[in-house]
Amino acid sequence: MKYISTRGQSPKLDFSEILLGGLAPDGGLYIPEIYPKFSDNDLNLMRGMSYPKLAFYILSRLVDDIPSKDLERLIDKTYRPEVYGFVRSGQDAGDITPILKLEDNLYLLSLSNGPTLAFKDIAMQLLGNLFEYVLDEKGQTTNILGATSGDTGSAAEYAMRGKKGIRVFMLSPFEKMSRFQTAQMFSLQDDNIFNIAVKGVFDDAQDIVKAVSNDHQFKSHYKIGAVNSINWARIAAQIVYYFKGYFAVTSKNNEKVSFTVPSGNFGNVCAGHIAKMMGLPIHKLVVATNENDVLDEFFKTGVYRPRGSINTHHTSSPSMDISKASNFERFVFDLVGRDAEKVRELWKKVDSGGSFDLKSEGYFDDVKKFGFVSGSSNHVNRMQTIRDVQLKYDVVIDTHTADGFKVALENLDPGVPMVVLETALPAKFEDAIIESLGYPPERPASLMGIEKLPQRYNVFDADVNIIKKFIEENVS
Repeated sequence: MKYISTRGQSPKLDFSEILLGGLAPDGGLYIPEIYPKFSDNDLNLMRGMSYPKLAFYILSRLVDDIPSKDLERLIDKTYRPEVYGFVRSGQDAGDITPILKLEDNLYLLSLSNGPTLAFKDIAMQLLGNLFEYVLDEKGQTTNILGATSGDTGSAAEYAMRGKKGIRVFMLSPFEKMSRFQTAQMFSLQDDNIFNIAVKGVFDDAQDIVKAVSNDHQFKSHYKIGAVNSINWARIAAQIVYYFKGYFAVTSKNNEKVSFTVPSGNFGNVCAGHIAKMMGLPIHKLVVATNENDVLDEFFKTGVYRPRGSINTHHTSSPSMDISKASNFERFVFDLVGRDAEKVRELWKKVDSGGSFDLKSEGYFDDVKKFGFVSGSSNHVNRMQTIRDVQLKYDVVIDTHTADGFKVALENLDPGVPMVVLETALPAKFEDAIIESLGYPPERPASLMGIEKLPQRYNVFDADVNIIKKFIEENVS
């Protein structure tokens, strides 16, 4: 399996060669040269597998430069009940991503049972083990630079804390995450974790990460790696739970299933797109946005119009407060027929602050072929949805999942199961849950009082040179 850049001007590489790097040298994103395809016989074999066995079956098609026994060991080390133990009453932590039936053809896929209570843990825990393994094999170290709107940062830090040969420099928008999210990150005291609060919004932090990644001399000298969803391994690991969710709600492989995915940076739903390309019988991929509805605008009009910081809203589903979706480039690469020259042309417009219109260029009709539809939600919607779901199903969901649930109900098809992807547990957004329901959500005993712990972080202007200097000063 070789990986190519969406912009077509970087060499083909193996999985281990792209694992640590993030962006390709030409500024594009890595993607498989050819998607592996699963047959009906494959699906029959996969249907009864445990989560670790399923993960190995899928990922071994995407990772062929790590010995099978080693890959299987790393997967088994990752997907253990003791790592994903924050499950609802009646659910089995051994399922890793348990399914919750709400009513006929309406389900919630529980993805937030890991150590930081967010779906990012599913991929990030594996990434931590893969990083440590590959670095040890190569005798190398790495300095991870990432940006987070709330959940990626804590998931990465909890996965990488104490790992041999790894330092983490995580950028987040200053005072724009929930109190719980902030405390999860900033309370970590590990020597290899550096939290940087950037004055601005997530897109400002993400732009800094991309700028550093595109400074090839700096990136090489300071061994800069990436854990954001621009990292292919993140996407690969997330493909697995689409298969797991599909098998949980069907009995035969000729049944179609739709998935609704709350989306900001497009990584989670991009994994669903790739699962479909690999042969999973997906009917619709429903993209749910909040008030930052750049993706909804695209899937309704064909126009992709990223917004600047001043026009990015700070909302009660803050992990989706993103107006420039990094992983969108992977989907557009497929949408335009894998024409790297076309992708370069489109992102030249985006990188200069502009937009593009694929409807006027004749590409937009193919969106339906890939199964994408979309919708948006706002604060009033999500507060009401949280109340409605609690009243009807006796289940408390977080604000991002509420955005997904609201849009899912608008896109139901008779006889087609709809699976809503849960993105976080409500404990991470206590203030919003109190506003909606009048009482705080449950939280694991081990995370009680986390907001009162001492916090360690630095606040900087959104300036790439300041961030580079900080990295230089803290890399020995």
